[in-house]
Amino acid sequence: MAENFLMYKGFPLVRRNKEIYYGNMSDEFVANIRIMSTHKENDLDVADKLKVTLMRTAKDIDAKDMIVKTSDRNSLFEALDVANVWLTR
Repeated sequence: MAENFLMYKGFPLVRRNKEIYYGNMSDEFVANIRIMSTHKENDLDVADKLKVTLMRTAKDIDAKDMIVKTSDRNSLFEALDVANVWLTR
């Protein structure tokens, strides 16, 4: 199934508007990367403030128990890097 998605370091990336989901929804955890702000660079919008959240994927837990960790980052690369570390540990 994941072969239909853009992959980064072995995990699928799915973007919807200003949110990026990183990881397999069938795994225990997935990372959510929310783009909080952007700036223009050569006519392109570049993310410069992102919130990374490690979330449980289980459907039978309360919403308050879904979030495991959060972190703020200043680039998409930094956000993906921390999300990858969380998912591989």
